[in-house]
Amino acid sequence: MIEQEHPFPSAKRLIRRESAAFVRAAILVSLILLAVTVALLAQLPRAVAAEGPSGLPLPRFATTRSTPINVRVGPGPRYNVAWVYVRAGTPVEIIQEFDVWRKIRDADGSEGWVHQNLLSGRRAGVTLAHGAEQQFALRGGRSEDAGVRAYVGPGFPLQIDGCDGTWCEVVATDHPAGGRSAAYSGYLLQSVIWGVYAGERFN
Repeated sequence: MIEQEHPFPSAKRLIRRESAAFVRAAILVSLILLAVTVALLAQLPRAVAAEGPSGLPLPRFATTRSTPINVRVGPGPRYNVAWVYVRAGTPVEIIQEFDVWRKIRDADGSEGWVHQNLLSGRRAGVTLAHGAEQQFALRGGRSEDAGVRAYVGPGFPLQIDGCDGTWCEVVATDHPAGGRSAAYSGYLLQSVIWGVYAGERFN
């Protein structure tokens, strides 16, 4: 008796075809997830791109907690003092950690080490020095059309209360020689401030 070939594929062939299709689909999904993850990581602010031994992001901005503060050439009291901060609330960027010591960089690019207890998480900044005669408009709202409350020059110290990625809410305090100090609150473009990262948001 001659056996006729079954008109349908064998179960084994179906399993093989379904297995191959499943593998291809799994590879495709994995590639899509990888691409999405890479895209999301690329959009993260530079401040949260790495993490130090403390579990906090590196680099990150902070401020000096007290005064005076000795900044040393290495992570420990045995190292020589490079310079001294004489004003609390000075903005610094923490770029490295070693035990209880933090390597910092300030607005002019100088680097040194301070003890972690001498730093605060409060935020401050200074206006960038784009030109000796340039003035930055401190506005009453998050808009170029908002009224101007004051003008601040390059290198002017600021207290930063929050940023939305484009504008920062700040307080600028003027200390005129022989006069009373005056504080002006308002909004500055984030791009003209040293002390925040591009696109960073916080409040």
